[in-house]
Amino acid sequence: MIIALVNHGCPKNLVDFEWMMTAISQAGFDVTLDVDSAEIVIVNTCAFIHDAEKESVKSILEILQSGKKVIVTGCLAQKYRDELKESIPELSAMVGVSEFNTIVDVVKRVINSDGGEFKVSNKPCFKFPKVKNRFITTVGASAYLKIADGCNCSCGYCIIPKLRGKQVSRSVEDILEEAKYLVSLGIVEIILIAQDTTAYGIDNYKKLMLPELLRELNKIDGLRWIRVMYAYPTGVTEDLLKAFSECDKVVKYLDLPLQHYDKTVLESMRRPAFDYVDLIYKIRKFVKGIRIRTTFIVGYPGETDEQFESLKNFVDKIKFDRMGVFKFCREKGTYAYSLKDQIPAKVKNIRYKELMALQKNVSEKVFKSYIGDTIKCIVEAICDDGTIILRSEYDAPEIDGNVYSNYNKGTGHDVVPGDIVNVRITGADEYDLQGVITEIL
Repeated sequence: MIIALVNHGCPKNLVDFEWMMTAISQAGFDVTLDVDSAEIVIVNTCAFIHDAEKESVKSILEILQSGKKVIVTGCLAQKYRDELKESIPELSAMVGVSEFNTIVDVVKRVINSDGGEFKVSNKPCFKFPKVKNRFITTVGASAYLKIADGCNCSCGYCIIPKLRGKQVSRSVEDILEEAKYLVSLGIVEIILIAQDTTAYGIDNYKKLMLPELLRELNKIDGLRWIRVMYAYPTGVTEDLLKAFSECDKVVKYLDLPLQHYDKTVLESMRRPAFDYVDLIYKIRKFVKGIRIRTTFIVGYPGETDEQFESLKNFVDKIKFDRMGVFKFCREKGTYAYSLKDQIPAKVKNIRYKELMALQKNVSEKVFKSYIGDTIKCIVEAICDDGTIILRSEYDAPEIDGNVYSNYNKGTGHDVVPGDIVNVRITGADEYDLQGVITEIL
């Protein structure tokens, strides 16, 4: 029996997807990413925003139309269990986020019957699988490592705590074991992910454990880079910044979604409401040369023109190295859904374009400042025309920019994907760099 898996959503969802692939394969089934060759298709879904829901539903319906049995897993199943059962009765099964460890049993039942397996808990509580030797579906020499799931925050725009439950952290020992396995596969960069990485360990160790985890990961032979994503403002402690400074394998890059700057908007978002200028200055002071990536939401209910201008002034003052902007998306089940003073789509679009235009100018200046510098990069791919695609330590995969270089014999031998090299930067635009490889490290 051939089982195909299709994934939608964020890197955290991707790790769940890879765990399911591994469990199904180890149970003796053939697994594939090719839907056409399979008899049963598992669709791992996302329900973070409405557009993600539509993409997941479209995928489900297209596969059902081809006559295959479909099992829906992930956040969409968790959020719309009853609605999906009623509106798409052809589904063979659904599995919620707390039950995806049962996927092998569900697959067997679907094979032996017409389906009807619906395992979705009313009170989700994530359970890390006991699966070893996880499949890796990412391209290149980087892999995501999930250190926790669920979330203890209650951000006004976010549905994740309702879909994933309270935070559940893995043990340090389990994380180190998986990290060593990934390195044995040739992975040289590990990207730590969770809904809130900085809160790692608070549930099972009763203290913030990310600094200690970084120090332990830093000891692993063969591991070259460690990257931290999804930090929370109040979790950026002095101990964490010391770990960033002390650990040579922790890249000088921090993903720190701030979402806004105006205190009143932050309070309505149920986010930490303090002056982020001081936080950014503190990070840059403690960790020399660090690059900070952030994201902001424009058009949150009640956001005034003055509050948006405050955000723009903050962005202009701080000059973030990397930045993303999202237009507020009204999601059922969230605090912000029922707030008054919803912002019209036209205003959201204008504010989005204004903030992105401002960051484009900032980014262009930041990137041009690299010209003449030599920075560490990882080789991602080599094109047929000899162009080498790299990514600097200051850029996360599939989120930030790339570095492009032509083949250079001066390094002594050919580079291959996964090599860490020095690149002298010779050119830049607002999001990408060009350079010459000078040394293989």
